[in-house]
Amino acid sequence: MTKEKTASIEIPYGWVIIIASLLLNTIALGAPNILFVALKPIAADLGEQRWVPSLAYSLMMIGAGIGGIFMGLWMDRRGILGPAVFGSLMIALGAFVASFTQDRWELWFANGVLIGLFGKAAMIAPLVANATRWFDKRRGLAVAIIASGQGLAGVLWPPIFQNMNDLVGWRETFFYFSIFSLITMLPLAWLIRPHPPTVQKDHLNENVNNYGLVLGLSSIKVQMVLWVAVICCCSAMAMPVVHLVSYGTDLGHSASNAAGLLSVLMGCGFVSRICFGILSDKIGPVLTLLIGSASQATMLLVFAWVDSLVGLYIAAALFGIGFAGIMPCYPMILRLWFPVTQIGWRVAAQYGFAAVGMAIGGWMAGHIYDVMGSYKFAFVGGFCFNVVNFIVFVYFYLRSRRIELNPSLA
Repeated sequence: MTKEKTASIEIPYGWVIIIASLLLNTIALGAPNILFVALKPIAADLGEQRWVPSLAYSLMMIGAGIGGIFMGLWMDRRGILGPAVFGSLMIALGAFVASFTQDRWELWFANGVLIGLFGKAAMIAPLVANATRWFDKRRGLAVAIIASGQGLAGVLWPPIFQNMNDLVGWRETFFYFSIFSLITMLPLAWLIRPHPPTVQKDHLNENVNNYGLVLGLSSIKVQMVLWVAVICCCSAMAMPVVHLVSYGTDLGHSASNAAGLLSVLMGCGFVSRICFGILSDKIGPVLTLLIGSASQATMLLVFAWVDSLVGLYIAAALFGIGFAGIMPCYPMILRLWFPVTQIGWRVAAQYGFAAVGMAIGGWMAGHIYDVMGSYKFAFVGGFCFNVVNFIVFVYFYLRSRRIELNPSLA
C-alpha cells in the first residue's frame, strides 16, 4: 500500500489534546519563571550568591529530565492521565513548599524534587510523545505547538510575577502560583485522558537499515552524539533565558524593562516555534535545526556586547526566533532516523539530556558571574558550546546529503 493511500489517524479531538497539552505545559513553566524574575531577591533573602537560585533551576531541569523517562514509561503502560494528574499535583505542592522556604536546601528540594522530578517531568516528553500518537500528517506542527508553551509562558508569566514580586514578595508569589496551578491543571489533565486512535499497522523507520545503522553509522554512536549535541545547545540556551532579567538590571535598566526582555524573547520564541515546526515539515528537521543553532550562536555574541535597552530588546527578539526552533526538531530527527517502536524512550532521553544542558548552562552562568562579576564571559562561553552543536549537525546534514546521492553508503 502506498503512503498516499494509507488512512490518516488524525481526528478532530486530536486538536483538543494539543491545546490542552499546550496549556498544561505553559502553566507548568510558570515555576521556573518565578526563579528567573526573582533570582536576585531570592539570593538576597537567603543570604547567598546567585548560584543558589540558579542551582534551584538546574536541579529542577535535571529532575525533570530524569523523571521524564519514568513518566514516559508510565504513559506507555497506563496512558497519559496518571502522569498528568500526578505531575499537576506535584507542581502545586512544590510551589506551596517553596513559599515557606527559609534556607537554600528547602528551595532546592521544592524545585528540584517536587516541581522538577515529580511535576515538570510529566509536562515535557510524555505530552509530546502522547501527541505524536494522535497525528501522522501534521506531527511536526503538533509537536511544535506543545513545545511553544515555553514561549507562551515567557510572554505571560514574567510581567505577572514581576508585579507580584514587587507587591507581595517572591514567597507569596510561589504560594499564589501553587493555588492557580492546582485549580487549572487538573481539569486540563482530564481533557487529555482519552486513548489515541488505534494504528492498524506501523512500520519501522525506512532510514534504519537491517543492520541497525543510521546514516551508515552505528545507531548507538549517533544517539550518543545527539545527546552531546543537545547538552551543548541547551547549555548555551539557558544562559540568557535564566539570567537575562538579572543581566538587564545589572546594566542599569529597570526591573520592569528587564522582565520585558524575557517576555519579548519568549514571545518571539512562541511564534517562531510554530513557524519552525512548519518549516521542518518543508525542508527537514536537520536543516531547520541548523538555522536555529546558527541564530542562537550569533545572538549570544550580541548579548555579550550590547548594553542599551533597545539593543537588548532586538537581541532578545532575534535570540527568541533562533533558539525556539531547535528543540522541536529533535523529536522529528529521532522519528526520521530511528524505528518508531523506540521513539518513546528516545524522545524522553533526549529531553532528559536537554534538561541536563539547561541545568549546566543556568548554573554555570551564575557561577561565572559570581567569579568574574559579569555575564559577558558567560555568553561567550555559551557561544563556544553552541559551536559544537552546530558542527555536529553540519556533519549529519552533509552525510545525509551524500547518502541521498549515493544510497549504497547507508
